[in-house]
Amino acid sequence: MMRLDPINQRRWAQFKANRRGWWSLWIFLVLFVVSLGAEFVANERPLVVHYDGDWYFPVLVSYPETTFGGDFPTEASYRDPYVAGLIEEKGWMLWPPIRYHHATINYASEAAAPAPPSAANWLGTDDQARDVLARLIYGFRISVLFGLALTLASSLIGVAVGALQGYFGGRIDLFGQRFIEVWAGLPVLYLLIIMAGFVQPNFWWLLGIMLLFSWTQLVGVVRAEFLRVRNFDYVKAARALGVSDGVIIIRHALPNAMVATVTFMPFILTGSITTLTSLDFLGFGLPPGSPSLGELLAQGKANLQAPWLGLTAFFTLAIMLSLLVFIGEAARDAFDPRKLFTGGGR
Repeated sequence: MMRLDPINQRRWAQFKANRRGWWSLWIFLVLFVVSLGAEFVANERPLVVHYDGDWYFPVLVSYPETTFGGDFPTEASYRDPYVAGLIEEKGWMLWPPIRYHHATINYASEAAAPAPPSAANWLGTDDQARDVLARLIYGFRISVLFGLALTLASSLIGVAVGALQGYFGGRIDLFGQRFIEVWAGLPVLYLLIIMAGFVQPNFWWLLGIMLLFSWTQLVGVVRAEFLRVRNFDYVKAARALGVSDGVIIIRHALPNAMVATVTFMPFILTGSITTLTSLDFLGFGLPPGSPSLGELLAQGKANLQAPWLGLTAFFTLAIMLSLLVFIGEAARDAFDPRKLFTGGGR
């Protein structure tokens, strides 16, 4: 088992000492893990089917209706009373807790869409009679995965650019800073709106476009750290011994810059999720029909007579972003050298 060095052990102890951040991390991880297995939590297919002595797993494999004694070779609709009756005659079905996929339309709803919360739909349905809780789980997963991918990719690019500018300085730093000033001043939202008129946005398209403008967030702090570190004695000694610039950057200077990077990453993740939600709310985000927190907010705005739509999206975003902010604050305290060595406990 890998053991942490004394400094990282103190950082970990300092992080756990922040009880709000520590519990926020666990709560967020539980929610994220549950959303990763959304197909096993909310699905219109049963998890397991035992029919005529054989075992089937519809949540993983698509089976035709004829497998269970039906008439059509198309995929079985397990919510159809006819198919359900055929299976129950010779076996049984194990359903997930929520019997709806994010795209499932509840045709059996007794109330007009959007329907209020009920025993069948715990958080009600949206204006297309789709289960809100199922869409919330899938939308949470998309938002977090998008935020994580954008945060990691932008951090890699930002750290690399900041390291090159800070380490070499001179014209590289001068021209790099002027380019970043111009690039960061571009109106991102307007560009997205214009591009949406030519290309149908999807997950990867939005990720690529946002990556073009989000990598500048870490350049400043990494550049400042490298400008400070490059004049330290151990860096000058490494140069005198003939160590290459690449080895000095990666082995000697980068670990110091990673402290600021790790501290800022939860806040960058929060901003990435907020950006995707804003684009979906304005209609320039994920394709229509995709589960999205922003789309749920837009439905709440368009259906003021159904307050459960807006309230569900609001509280989900408020809780998720609050958890990430608390985690970021705990990480910032853990890497703060003043708290690490003077207030880090025994």
